[in-house]
Amino acid sequence: MGSYAFGAVAYGVKDAGFGTFLLLFYNQVVGLPSATVGLVVMMALVIDAFVDPMVGFFSDRTRTRWGRRHPWMYGSALPIMVGWVLLWNPPATLSQPATLGWLFVAAVLVRTAVSCYEVPSVALTPELSSDYDERTRIMAWRYLFGWAGGLTMLVSAYLYFLAPTAAFPNGLLNRAGYAGYSLLGAALMGVAILLSAWGTHREIPNLPHPPIERQSLWASFRELAQTVKNRAFAILMLAGLCAYTVQGISYAMSTYLYTYVWGFRGIVFVYATVALFGGVLVAFVVAPRIGQHVSKPRAATLAVLFGAGFNILPYALRLLGAMPAVGTPMLLPVLLGFFVLSTACNVTAFILGASMMADVVEDSEAKTGRRSEGVFFAGSFFVQKCTSGVGIFLAGLILAVAGFPKQAVPGQVPVATIDRLTLIFGIIYLVIAALAAFCFSRFPFGRAEHDARIARLGAIAQPDS
Repeated sequence: MGSYAFGAVAYGVKDAGFGTFLLLFYNQVVGLPSATVGLVVMMALVIDAFVDPMVGFFSDRTRTRWGRRHPWMYGSALPIMVGWVLLWNPPATLSQPATLGWLFVAAVLVRTAVSCYEVPSVALTPELSSDYDERTRIMAWRYLFGWAGGLTMLVSAYLYFLAPTAAFPNGLLNRAGYAGYSLLGAALMGVAILLSAWGTHREIPNLPHPPIERQSLWASFRELAQTVKNRAFAILMLAGLCAYTVQGISYAMSTYLYTYVWGFRGIVFVYATVALFGGVLVAFVVAPRIGQHVSKPRAATLAVLFGAGFNILPYALRLLGAMPAVGTPMLLPVLLGFFVLSTACNVTAFILGASMMADVVEDSEAKTGRRSEGVFFAGSFFVQKCTSGVGIFLAGLILAVAGFPKQAVPGQVPVATIDRLTLIFGIIYLVIAALAAFCFSRFPFGRAEHDARIARLGAIAQPDS
């Protein structure tokens, strides 16, 4: 389980970079308009909408001596590393339109290569175990390593690559620092992918190898369309779209909020990162256990609602004048407490949602006679990309509507602008989070239905037993 889950480090590195620094880098460092950067990143989702299901579909149908998933996993490492370095190193001599083009192409390359790894990799979950609770534990490990990878990059950025210097008191604006940041991220992603693929290689003979009938391309697409009509899958897609979008907004806005609203500098960013990982550890412990006592849909619904409340409450209290003032000793521990609670709730919801997606595999198999892990997890992975697509786009719009200036100096942004920024952010976040909770609450089955379905499928597979 450890080697399998370790591969999620690659997605964590990518997600933290896209979500936390990409908008800031191209807006505040390179100097592009925030709304335009957000639009370009979201446009790349159009490509993802076709790439992700195709990767899932064709990995389901891949037949090699290395199984269905591993050829994709091994082959993705080098493109991910190259694309990641290009993303953070646009030539300074490019015009603004050319820089936007560079951003688009590099973002598509990175996200396509990540799809070629993450979709086949996460599709292994229902293949490795059909147990209702063990799937939640597997997903908990994946999320733990994913967040560990992302937070490792955040800490390295805040402490070293983007640390304050005499030339750059706000180290986040140091363009040269992003070059080293990109190299470390590329190396970490490559190592994680190859170790995960190698560590699970011995499981290839034990994985399902369902027969594949030869058919036309059109028949293949018709089969794909039939598969994704599954009601439980559609509900999880909508829930994930909303849940990951609010996470994306929060990620993209975090550096702005930390710097300009709460006055974070230097080592304080590291404290915030540690608090986030503390929340992940809480979710790692809680999510598998809560699913044993409360149905996954109900637990995910409550987790989303509480996570949204804990995330937005500090900004509401600030607008009401009830938060400790910036620079006072009490501000940081209060904020870090909210960070731990909101992260714990949100990651719990993500773990449970991913575990429910694994349960959809047998629901679809019972209805269609096909195992389509790759297709379903391609859909799940696509909505995760909304973290860095729709989320960044909306964050860019929030900054534009609030009138937030480019290359702003901390402490010199008007209070009215800060208030307007936090109010718009809070309203949009709460509305989309409420939609996510509603969708999770509509998921159509739980443990009893899943266990009964597994028993029926087992009886079909072994009619003489």
